[in-house]
Amino acid sequence: MAHMIWKGAISFGLVHVPVQLYPATKSEKVGFNLLDKRTIDPIGYRQINKRTGKEVTRENIVRGYEYEKDQYVVLTDEEIRSANPESTQTVDILAFVEASDISFLYLDTPYYLSPDRKGEKVYALLRDAMKASGKVGVANVVLHNKQHLAVLIPVGPVLALNTLRWADEVRPFDELKLPDENPKKSGVSARELEMAKKLIDDMSDAWDPSAYKDTFRDDILELVDKKVRAGKTEEVMDVETPRAERPSAEILDLSDLLKRSLGRGGKGKGASRAGDEADSETQASTKPRAAAKKTARRATASTARKSTAAAARKRRAA
Repeated sequence: MAHMIWKGAISFGLVHVPVQLYPATKSEKVGFNLLDKRTIDPIGYRQINKRTGKEVTRENIVRGYEYEKDQYVVLTDEEIRSANPESTQTVDILAFVEASDISFLYLDTPYYLSPDRKGEKVYALLRDAMKASGKVGVANVVLHNKQHLAVLIPVGPVLALNTLRWADEVRPFDELKLPDENPKKSGVSARELEMAKKLIDDMSDAWDPSAYKDTFRDDILELVDKKVRAGKTEEVMDVETPRAERPSAEILDLSDLLKRSLGRGGKGKGASRAGDEADSETQASTKPRAAAKKTARRATASTARKSTAAAARKRRAA
């Protein structure tokens, strides 16, 4: 069971729901330590003065805010704590909004909330009312002495709290050069759009997070296990040739790419008739090119045989 990291209450209107906060995720990423390859000793972390290169002891380290290039204002821990927002121990709901209104770009870290101090009934009331309304709650919460914007979300039997990025933390996409949302202006034809929609429909499935694996992590752990079993825990050993990379598409015609994708068939609903027809068209269009390549290979082989025979005649004459 995860350790509780916060205790407080959900507050909206005059209602308070006592809750406990737990992390909803855990890290399964592959981690590496830095080692000295000569001795396999761990490489430690040193805090050094970047100008002199000398190590700095902890008592001589302070915090500074760079207000101009290489110009700092030094702040003590007490000053920083006094500037932090007051920890009110509440998830203070500011408004209820449609869940679809919050972009995935703003989602940060998820947590679980469980009822505390006989708050099960009011917890269930809030959860069920939010489910019925289809709304989520935008809230302020202070965690680890830092104020966060967050969203309260009913997920099955639990209320989840997902911290959000502030508006100025999400870069505007108007800085990017993007195709127009009008298909005509972006050059997308109605036929291409229809084929793309059919391909999406063909590949559609129910969301099952357990169906997707971190194959990089699995491969690294398999390699580690292999080296341990071989008794080679320190030295480098040969590894198998990496998997061949997916060939990059040389087809520049979007319609042709869509046809081929549909022709391969997809998960769930099977290949569409349009895909079969498109594959037939593609095969027909590739026949002349295949024949041309075959003729070229024959010509090359014939030339090579003639050159070899000519060289043999010269050697015999000599």
